[in-house]
Amino acid sequence: MDINAVSIKEIEDLSLNAWPSHQMQVYDGWILRFSYFYTHRTNCVEQLGFSILPLEEKIPVCEEIYRWWKSPCIFKISPIGDPAVDGLLAERGYGIEHETNVMTGALRKMDLKTGSPVPGLLMEDRVTQRWIDGLFALKETTDPTHLRIVPSMYAAIPKDEIAVSVRDAEGRICATGLGILDRDCVGVYAIHVREDCRKKGYATAICRSILSEAAERGAENAYLQVVSDNDPAKRLYRKLGFTDSYRYWFRVRYQ
Repeated sequence: MDINAVSIKEIEDLSLNAWPSHQMQVYDGWILRFSYFYTHRTNCVEQLGFSILPLEEKIPVCEEIYRWWKSPCIFKISPIGDPAVDGLLAERGYGIEHETNVMTGALRKMDLKTGSPVPGLLMEDRVTQRWIDGLFALKETTDPTHLRIVPSMYAAIPKDEIAVSVRDAEGRICATGLGILDRDCVGVYAIHVREDCRKKGYATAICRSILSEAAERGAENAYLQVVSDNDPAKRLYRKLGFTDSYRYWFRVRYQ
């Protein structure tokens, strides 16, 4: 997948479709996303469209909205946004968190050989409550608000899904992955493996299952997002055939 300004914008659009927030507001070309601080991505200001109002006016308005939400004010800084925003936020005391690499690849060039079957691997065409419960266990999610709203966020995904999990000998989910199909692309999300089950090839098997199934359904390209300091995950994705395409990060100021 050759990356350029147009394809960066497309990937940013696809990722918004793939991971809806609990609430959203539109403000002069920006989308303000809110999900009780479940993740930075679903709880931030994203610059998507043309702006008219001065930045010096817009940023305080966003801060007030997130103050009303009782949530940290977070801005996503990506190549498609106004570069002046990053500097203005730094001047206002915003720090950088979660620098993220976006990796892409053409499925025809990827290593999709599934290898030996992984016992307990299950692929489904939608996210189920059991899959979500397994994800919560892997992420050690206990916040009652997150336990309540996150299932509705997954239910709101307006695209076809490929939900993959691996179950251990006791039937507990010990690894997850999710593919979201949109246009000619598949986005790879929610790759998690329980600590005592790592280095068994589960993440590789899950990714290959998602990518192979997506190719069968007509997808031609794939993308994913990985925190920049997660070197083991990046090594895995490069082995599969993904390459670095661009970066984004979050500017955060806590109330």
